[in-house]
Amino acid sequence: MTEQSTSLTSMNPAIKQVQSTIRASYEEQNKTAKKGQIVFVGSSTMEIFPIEKMQQSLGLEMLIYNRGIRATTTADLLTSMDLCIFDLAPSKIFINIGTNDLGFGVPEATFLGNYDEILQQIKGKLPNAQVFVMAYYPVNPVEDFGESEAEHESLFARRTNEILESASNKVAQLAQKYHFEFINVNAGLSDADGNLRQELTFDGGHMLPAGYEVVLGNMKKYL
Repeated sequence: MTEQSTSLTSMNPAIKQVQSTIRASYEEQNKTAKKGQIVFVGSSTMEIFPIEKMQQSLGLEMLIYNRGIRATTTADLLTSMDLCIFDLAPSKIFINIGTNDLGFGVPEATFLGNYDEILQQIKGKLPNAQVFVMAYYPVNPVEDFGESEAEHESLFARRTNEILESASNKVAQLAQKYHFEFINVNAGLSDADGNLRQELTFDGGHMLPAGYEVVLGNMKKYL
């Protein structure tokens, strides 16, 4: 079992409180949630995916539950596996976690070790579930979204498209190790320079609903 990294978000009381509120909400929702459905799990890029609203137009036989939690790392997810995944006993799981590990400067070996442990636990406890490990979304560090220089540096110092692509390739290898499916559903998100299209994001690192419409269009065949 891989040693988990310390949760860096625990150093920020405001973020920690928001996370606690989100977890409490999920815990309550899980009490009446239907087992064997689809779960989306990850950090803020998953939390703000309005999939629970969007699914109404998909005509799916299964329900989709979003259990993304902002500012979380792979270590954070490892402490919330029951809440975000196992309590729901899903038949399909879509995972997008790790961008905060990169952004917070978590050592690569720790980040990948935690990710490996996440997948190992899923394989052990939900051997029949279909698991989709998602490529990281592109970012746009070149346009001005009104943030301060400090905010810009905080978000993009370690979150470049090159770093994200490299990390995607490595988590793809982890997915292969457990015979899970690695999926890249980013077609249509990038401009000619490879950056997240300006009209699809509000800060260069997180998408507007229009961006998730593009993603959903690419995801439908897996849902």
